[in-house]
Amino acid sequence: MYDPTVARLTYRALLGRRRALILSALPMLLIAISVAVRAMTGADDQSAANLLGGLALATMVPIIGVIAGTGAIGPEIDDGSVVYLLSKPVKRSTIIFTKLIVAIAVTMVFSALPTMIAGLILNGNGQQVAVAYTVAALVASIAYAALFLLLGTVSRHAVVFGLVYALVWEALFGSLVSGARTLSVQQWALAVAHKVTGGNLVTSDVSLTTGTVLLVAVTVLATWYAGQKLRSLKLAGEE
Repeated sequence: MYDPTVARLTYRALLGRRRALILSALPMLLIAISVAVRAMTGADDQSAANLLGGLALATMVPIIGVIAGTGAIGPEIDDGSVVYLLSKPVKRSTIIFTKLIVAIAVTMVFSALPTMIAGLILNGNGQQVAVAYTVAALVASIAYAALFLLLGTVSRHAVVFGLVYALVWEALFGSLVSGARTLSVQQWALAVAHKVTGGNLVTSDVSLTTGTVLLVAVTVLATWYAGQKLRSLKLAGEE
């Protein structure tokens, strides 16, 4: 299910100089703001939770997921080079799964790791806030990577649609409209984070069971459907 050659090519595409700079921008901003907040307010648990929830989980993680998920396959479809890849004796499911693993890894490194660093800077992991949001970033990275990898296989405007979802649905509607929160990867991840803290600093509009089931279901279904779309793309190319 995992092809090292496909993985190497995908890593090279995602971590090129320009894309790596883009991926690094938000994590560096988060850490810089965390340093400033710590200097001004000291080690405050509520400030840490607010910053990690509002900037890290609600904004940084989905945007990095968009860049990594769509970038894992979208450019190859746009320039037609995916046809060369599909001509090789590699199963389509293997291609999708390999690209998903790479997208998840990149999203985790550029979102979960900075979240942990920022949390430690803000309050030294008081009340397990840093660990909770890091776990939330990890599980959200999996679902976002699968969703945006699927989006990259079905649309040439995947980045635009992905950013609309990340910034409008997750960040805007997710914070203003209660009904939208239950259909938000962010809220599902927060349900897991709430379990880690066991307190009221991290809350979610869904239960742990619901959040976990939805995270798994979205990841599995998005990955499966992306494989189906890749199969159709190959057949179209042969015709």
